[in-house]
Amino acid sequence: MNSSDRHLRYGWWAVCIFLSLGVLLEVLHGFKIGWYLDASADMRRLMFTLAHAHGTLLGLVNIAAGLTLRAVKGFEVTRAQSQSLLWGSGLLPAGFFLGGLIIHDGDPGLGVLLVPVGALLLLYAVWGFARTLSRVK
Repeated sequence: MNSSDRHLRYGWWAVCIFLSLGVLLEVLHGFKIGWYLDASADMRRLMFTLAHAHGTLLGLVNIAAGLTLRAVKGFEVTRAQSQSLLWGSGLLPAGFFLGGLIIHDGDPGLGVLLVPVGALLLLYAVWGFARTLSRVK
C-alpha cells in the first residue's frame, strides 16, 4: 500500500472513530453521567474534548495529505515523514484520552505524556511535507 492510500485510510477511520467519541461525549452529557460531569471531572471533560477535537482534525489532515500525494505531480515524502504524520496523529489524541481516563486531584493521568511526543512527530511531518511541497516544480 502506498503512502497516499495509507493516509486516506487512516484519515477516514480517524474521522469515524473521533466523531463517534464526540457522540459518546454528548450522550454522557445528555444522561448527566457524574463520572463525566461532576465538578471533580473538569479535567476529564477537557482531556476527552481535546482528544475528540484533535483526533478529528488530524484525521482530516491525513485525508488532505493523502489527496495531496495523489494530486501533485512529483510530490513524494520520505517514509519517516509519512510515518511521523501517522504516529503523531494517533499519539496526540490518545495522550489526551488516556490522560482523562484516570485523573489525580484535578491533574491528567500519565497518558498525557504521549501528547508532546505526538506533537513533535506532527511538527516534523508537517515541516517535511511543507518543505517538500515547496520544492516541487
